[in-house]
Amino acid sequence: MFAERIGYIVWFSDWKAARALDKYGSLHYMSRKMNYAVLYMDADTSEDTVRNMQRLPYVRKIERSFRGEIKTEYESNVPDKTRFYGL
Repeated sequence: MFAERIGYIVWFSDWKAARALDKYGSLHYMSRKMNYAVLYMDADTSEDTVRNMQRLPYVRKIERSFRGEIKTEYESNVPDKTRFYGL
């Protein structure tokens, strides 16, 4: 139903020119202070899109975001100590 999405961190040198990154995918966030943008795009066309973005004169570096691969289900093997601190 939904296509697989991959996130990329795009470091740029010109903020005004970087606003045009939204034509390469879903522009999630742009930082003026640190000069980076978070961009999500389809996984099947991401390699071609990244190659095209690297040719842009204002793009310095492109990094893949590993946020989707981080484990978000946690196990608690430590006993709950809050019952010992009752009033």
